[in-house]
Amino acid sequence: MTPPPRSLRLGRRGQSRSTDPALDDTALAAARDALSRGRWADARTLLTATREDWDRRGHRALVLAQATGSHTWAREWQLAEPESPDAALLLACATVRRAVRGKTSPDAAEEAATAAERLAPDDPTPWLARLLLAHHQGAEADFRDAFDELRVRHRDHHHAHHLMMTRLATTSATTPHPVYEFARTTAEHAPADSPLALLPVVAHAERFQALAASGEIPPDPAATGHWVSRRARAAVRGAFDWWLEWGTEENHARRLVDLNYLAYAKYHEGRMAEAAALFQRIGPHVTPAPWSFTGRDAHAAFAAAREHAFRMA
Repeated sequence: MTPPPRSLRLGRRGQSRSTDPALDDTALAAARDALSRGRWADARTLLTATREDWDRRGHRALVLAQATGSHTWAREWQLAEPESPDAALLLACATVRRAVRGKTSPDAAEEAATAAERLAPDDPTPWLARLLLAHHQGAEADFRDAFDELRVRHRDHHHAHHLMMTRLATTSATTPHPVYEFARTTAEHAPADSPLALLPVVAHAERFQALAASGEIPPDPAATGHWVSRRARAAVRGAFDWWLEWGTEENHARRLVDLNYLAYAKYHEGRMAEAAALFQRIGPHVTPAPWSFTGRDAHAAFAAAREHAFRMA
């Protein structure tokens, strides 16, 4: 394997550029920008259109909740339409975001989530908000309860399973490690066209981050052999094969998250032609994870890997 360039291995602190969580959803980015100016009509239209498309609904609700002033504008929308499940959902997500940032209490966030659940009991998205709150609060029982309730409503929820990967990756080592076992069994039982097929790759990346953060291994993937083990190669090969069969035209709301993980894995595996194909498909849509793992600047790491893969392919 050709070692990665130094800029990818080390990164550069203090030079980060923000990544856009809207990814390639231009309508979402426009609605978020309008919401930050107090205009919530576009957010209303987007959320109304996502009922039953639960992964897209969760993605859009959480991105809208990041708009400047989202809590204020969601409350204004709710006052105008007190029975709107979409207004209640946005308010719940915005309140959770404030709680995570220490701007309001967890109790206020839980109260907002409860109100959203009451108006849309079949919607998993208020439970996604609870899951995020529990994840950041470190509440294991609350996290498990929210995950279970969410899966009752949407068994294959993409974002929820990624949060579970992050959570399980920090578990004390056992053989086999829980993060790998959970990813494997979930992928095996998911529908054939489900992007949860890529969870074993996500698990391997999250486990690397957890081990490097704890100091158990060096923070340089090339120095650890983490991506060239038999388990890693099997996970990456299976995920790439799934992408070739199902993912090339897939329109999942968070498909670019998966593609970033898969490109990261293929790059560190040393398969530059395949990594280059994935970088080409990703375009400019860099996601913080996994490129920011071990404290690296996501954009610098992504750009260095992409340049190296194109040069070596």
